[in-house]
Amino acid sequence: MKKVPKDKNYIELLKERKAESRVYKSFQLIGLEIAKILGDEGHISLYIKLAKEYDSRALLTLAKDISERQGIKNRGAYFMRVFQKQKQEGKITKK
Repeated sequence: MKKVPKDKNYIELLKERKAESRVYKSFQLIGLEIAKILGDEGHISLYIKLAKEYDSRALLTLAKDISERQGIKNRGAYFMRVFQKQKQEGKITKK
């Protein structure tokens, strides 16, 4: 079994690599962008899943619209509420 170097630089390198996002598919990038727009980085996987299953352009448009609105305390929750409503109305469709 290999010994892992306990060099301080190596540990910092691992922390930097962990902080970088690795995007391999377009829907992953869309999900990351939605999370950044809404300021909700804690739910990145949810937005990636939505971007994979639903129309990415409609999701981005909705996220940008919500981010520009004033007086919303929890943009992520509000996004999901509006998303559900628009999905029921047929404005947002699956791919």
